[in-house]
Amino acid sequence: MKKDSQKIEKIRHSLAHIMALAIKTFYPEAKFGIGPTIENGFYYDFDISSKITPQDLVKIEKKMKELLKENIVFKKKQISKKEAEKIFKNQPYKLELIKELPEDKITIYESGNFIDLCRGPHIRSTKEIDSKAFKLTKVSGAYWRGDEKNKMLTRIYGIAFKNKKELDDYLKKEAEAQKRDHRKIGELLDLFSIDQEVGAGLVLWHPKGALLRQIIEDYWIKQHLENGYEILRTPHIGNLNLWKRSGHWNFYRENMYSPIDIDNEKYILKPMNCPFHMKIYNSRIRSYKELPIRWAELGTVYRYEKSGVLHGLTRVRGFTQDDAHIFCTPDQLSEELIRTLKFGLKFLKTFGFREYEIYLSTRPKKYIGTDKIWKKATNSLKYALNKLKLKYQIDPEGGVFYGPKIDIKIKDSLGRLWQCTTIQIDFNLPERFQITYIDKSGRKKQPIMIHRALLGSIERFIGVLLENCAGNLPLWLSPVQIWIIPIGKRHKKYAKQIAKQLKENNLRIEIKEEAETVSKKIREGEIQKIPYMLVVGDKEAKNQSVRVRQRKKGDLGLMKTEEFIQKAVDQIKKKK
Repeated sequence: MKKDSQKIEKIRHSLAHIMALAIKTFYPEAKFGIGPTIENGFYYDFDISSKITPQDLVKIEKKMKELLKENIVFKKKQISKKEAEKIFKNQPYKLELIKELPEDKITIYESGNFIDLCRGPHIRSTKEIDSKAFKLTKVSGAYWRGDEKNKMLTRIYGIAFKNKKELDDYLKKEAEAQKRDHRKIGELLDLFSIDQEVGAGLVLWHPKGALLRQIIEDYWIKQHLENGYEILRTPHIGNLNLWKRSGHWNFYRENMYSPIDIDNEKYILKPMNCPFHMKIYNSRIRSYKELPIRWAELGTVYRYEKSGVLHGLTRVRGFTQDDAHIFCTPDQLSEELIRTLKFGLKFLKTFGFREYEIYLSTRPKKYIGTDKIWKKATNSLKYALNKLKLKYQIDPEGGVFYGPKIDIKIKDSLGRLWQCTTIQIDFNLPERFQITYIDKSGRKKQPIMIHRALLGSIERFIGVLLENCAGNLPLWLSPVQIWIIPIGKRHKKYAKQIAKQLKENNLRIEIKEEAETVSKKIREGEIQKIPYMLVVGDKEAKNQSVRVRQRKKGDLGLMKTEEFIQKAVDQIKKKK
């Protein structure tokens, strides 16, 4: 399996060079950047004056297939820096890379009429590539070396697999993913929008979207209160000195917005809720009898993201974190970690996510705290995972600067992984803020703090949720649960009677009174992904019943109104 993986990586890398050769054929003046492999494919960055269109991609792909038939060999050579500078004298981006290479011996690959600065590895020749198993997918702009201060280059992406079947399966899956794009669903169902005049990465929630969000938040608060948490609320900004003390200003500054001047003092839009919670803890003396303290907050935070990575709800600049901090004694740590893991998995299951991968992220290169503290924290997380018999993988150096963590990545209906639940031990913030509790002996001790987020952020979670269910939200989450459709004008009175009964049972309904045919209203209800549509006419009014249509299942026939209400209420209660 590992051998197959290495082979396809070589094929993808080699296709990046063949694409560069095709580009050179059409654009002899092209200046080349880099062309690495990525997940499922490859790309190449280049600098030309012409604009590449989708039609050009077809032309370039066709040329690549012609080149593959020529059985081009990939020849590896080692040369000196001086020789490399001579070969790439007209390639400024390559020259920049060459200057930064520490060694004098430089590896290049020659493939036909194209020479590239490259360590490899590559396949022996293009004879090993199935010409039907790759495709150029898109063109976009990309700053040289990812720096906005540098020139914008043209980037062409491609995908490649071992055979045509794998390519077709991938394209089919991608087409389904496009249909499930939460941005399209959000527009179709009128849930949210992002307006450039308001600001990139800042979400405007429309009535239905705001209601969906409120339903999730209400459930979140109810569950936390039932599980021994207390709810906090903290400001959106904080004095710069707070962030200096927390360490964020030194270790997280690239993700924070510039300070705001208020009365000759500097304030920061909060990127985290943690320092505020520390201050609340320190507002009075704490006793061991109070521990564990579990504090939760739906806190809106602001983090700088480059415009190129912003994506609907899943990558934004302002979002609401479902945050919590648990303060406990060393003896309580294991129990609290186990309790938190169980709570998180229950949450995910309720929203329909039953498959996931768990990662234990260890100490990064840039960190605060002692090696001893990090080891103790990491071992505690391992203990909790093993105690619950949860399979996990190690993510080396994947921890945040202030502590190791457990990440739970949920798998959606298309098999894609999404970062969701995070549980992290922090020995450092308690020390920075000098938080303590009085132990049984009357001495001051430093508590252990656990950071945790179950959904990650409300915005991102809703985006993932919409894509997972393709917008077909379960009844308990649907902003509009039921449409009542009167057949004619004379049936409106009965429709209002049914509406009153449903509302008394806290069901969210709309009466569709528009002057349109019943069939058109039903079609529109299907497009709007309404869970239930109740059609009422003479027969239904006479029998005090409704004709029930369920999303995806179609006509369920006549049902007594009380029976339908009980069915819907039970479905909501069980969160099916």
